[in-house]
Amino acid sequence: MGRKTYDWITQQCEFPHKDKKTYVITQSLRPNKGTIEFYNGDLPELVNTLKSQPGKNIYCDGGASIIQQLLKHKLIDEMTISIIPILLGTGKKLFSESIPEELLQCASAKSFDTGLVQLHYKRIRR
Repeated sequence: MGRKTYDWITQQCEFPHKDKKTYVITQSLRPNKGTIEFYNGDLPELVNTLKSQPGKNIYCDGGASIIQQLLKHKLIDEMTISIIPILLGTGKKLFSESIPEELLQCASAKSFDTGLVQLHYKRIRR
């Protein structure tokens, strides 16, 4: 999880993932809080280490720069993109020009009464 996403969530409500080991990717050091570790090392190294351990999926929540790094290093197998019905006009791009082309397969699409649409894609291995 990106640090800005973490800060936004914790300003809105109590942190919802207390039962899971969480890495907050940040440029500054902060003391760890229970199952939350503030990490400022090499992100691809962290993800590769986690993928080599037994367990389930790794979930990444928020942070365009984090997503861009993971895509650049081909470390994302599946992604759910949420489209929120608000036009911002400005903001940081989720996908930058430095991202290599990837073939994706749509696994599912869900719409909600709020107007939110979630698209679930799986990466096609070449």
